[in-house]
Amino acid sequence: MISDEDLQIVSQHLGRPARSMLEVSARCICGNPVVVKTKPRLEDGTPFPTLYYLTHPAATASMSRLESAGLMAEWSNLLEDEIAEKYLKAHRGYLAEREKIEFVEELKETSAGGMPTRVKRLHALAAHSLAVGEGINPIGDLAVANSDWKIEKCQCDRPKEVPGLTCVLPRIILNSFTTTPLN
Repeated sequence: MISDEDLQIVSQHLGRPARSMLEVSARCICGNPVVVKTKPRLEDGTPFPTLYYLTHPAATASMSRLESAGLMAEWSNLLEDEIAEKYLKAHRGYLAEREKIEFVEELKETSAGGMPTRVKRLHALAAHSLAVGEGINPIGDLAVANSDWKIEKCQCDRPKEVPGLTCVLPRIILNSFTTTPLN
């Protein structure tokens, strides 16, 4: 169930009315939505493959910076052996989770972010990792770890009131990225 407040916040994040949302799957430390789970078919009947949708503006901007830095090609080269197996398992889990909601023939082998054979759309892969937790999607985990946005550090324009929490907007853009987490 989506609260009216969450629906309003996600709509502000997206710059348009949110649609076909089922739940908030990941939240900022302040409680604002970061990832939402969406229906596999929109109200107008359009198939929608993105089950987990990253909505937080600072998070999506960070994923765009990682993409611009060329990490999708670099991380595609990692899709061998154990990482490829984990990525395939993440793909299958994504499909199974979506099909619990509704089977959509047009999407039967399509998950998100290029899974299971490519790396693309880091925002979709990061959303998957944030929604299901670390250790499921190895490339999503890399995107989250290498991001200059962190779920543990509020960067919301309008944070919820949480005693003792200070929210800040990031002022640093990283110039180089690696496949290991930045601390």
